[in-house]
Amino acid sequence: MPFAKTHIHSPALSEEQISSKKLKTENLLSKNTDLYYGKTPLSVSDYPALKFEIYAKCSTTKARASLMHLPHHTAQTPMFMPVGTLGTMKGLTTRQLQDLDCHVILGNTYHLGSKPGQEIIEKAGGLHNFMNWPRGLLTDSGGFQMVSLLKLANITEEGVEFENPYDGQKMLLTPEESIGLQNTIGADIIMQLDDVVSSLISGPRVEEAMHRSIRWLDRCTKAHKNPTTQNLFPIVQGGLDVNLRKISAEEIIKRDFSGYAIGGLSGGEAKDQFWRMVNISTDILEETKPRYCMGVGYSEDLVVCSALGVDMYDCVFPTRTARFGNALVMGGSLLLRSGKYDKDFRPIDENCECLTCRKYTRAYLHSVVTKENVGCHLVSIHNIAFQMRLMREIRAAILEDRYPEYIRKFMKKRFGSQVPRWIINALKEVKVDLTIADNEGYVAEPVDQDVIKGVVDD
Repeated sequence: MPFAKTHIHSPALSEEQISSKKLKTENLLSKNTDLYYGKTPLSVSDYPALKFEIYAKCSTTKARASLMHLPHHTAQTPMFMPVGTLGTMKGLTTRQLQDLDCHVILGNTYHLGSKPGQEIIEKAGGLHNFMNWPRGLLTDSGGFQMVSLLKLANITEEGVEFENPYDGQKMLLTPEESIGLQNTIGADIIMQLDDVVSSLISGPRVEEAMHRSIRWLDRCTKAHKNPTTQNLFPIVQGGLDVNLRKISAEEIIKRDFSGYAIGGLSGGEAKDQFWRMVNISTDILEETKPRYCMGVGYSEDLVVCSALGVDMYDCVFPTRTARFGNALVMGGSLLLRSGKYDKDFRPIDENCECLTCRKYTRAYLHSVVTKENVGCHLVSIHNIAFQMRLMREIRAAILEDRYPEYIRKFMKKRFGSQVPRWIINALKEVKVDLTIADNEGYVAEPVDQDVIKGVVDD
């Protein structure tokens, strides 16, 4: 059976409401807006539901700092978007997310279409109203579940048939159905349904999925009922094949979209392959429009991919790792469940201004993480605050044209003298060579590890 409803009724804002909201949000931008004021945009891409103004470009790398005007909020990029799969961030209220400086958050079409269902969201007037969130929303198409729920899915040219994990019933998600659900949800940015395969797969299936994703993109475009109030982003696919990535990106830019996504990565592939696929994509995708690298959230990935020209990121990592008592800091993470913190009365991070760091000690957090819900809540607050602060620092460094220096300081703090080789290779591609000493004498030695755990002994 299909999802609960198949007809489309848009609860989206009227153009007059959008115009009014744009004026308000432009006057109520988040922190660090003073860095934009007085500057003239270097380029502007203007669509009915998205205006993208690039205010600064790094003179060395491909990084840029921009304002992205959406129907519900003006977001600053590069930005990180926390994931609220079912219209909620586990343990946090939407008011807290605003206070943490979140500009855009994610919902998942597949899960929202299953529960609470399209009819409930439609009666609520869209997901913004349903979850009481006044800022930007982005919805994934449901395509990722082709990988995460592959044992429950049957993929054909028509769409993907799932076994509902909630009740075991069969559901068919087609490009038209995905867009219909997202039109009802009312997110500022909606994603095409793409044929997603694991990044660890190679061969004919990858090429099939890439070409099918382009065909599905055209079906999504035709089905999209709210082009003046919601942005449809296409997704670059092609696995780890350079030629397929190029074909996908080149096909996408033949069509007229307000922004782009880079998909099919962060699935366990070697990092040296990951960054190359990102770099190929940003080389082809139009420079004047936002580029979204899906599923990316580790600090070093955000710093590197921003240098490669990416503007938007999302990941469950900050909140998921909080559930295990891991608190993010610039050097890596603190394992607060460790006994060494039972008498440590310092905050997680003395330089962090979040509620958790202002009001609670490591000793208290040690006593509640993984045991009480409040532990997950408090560490989630800190971890999202950490991600937001990192992105503000990245934006400020780009706007002040000191991003290469920021990268070096970040890598020194994060890894010390030994930096994963993939990072060194990626940064060399954009003229930042960590193996050459800077003015402060910092020089990095490449090591053959994709991920250095980064557990801080503090």
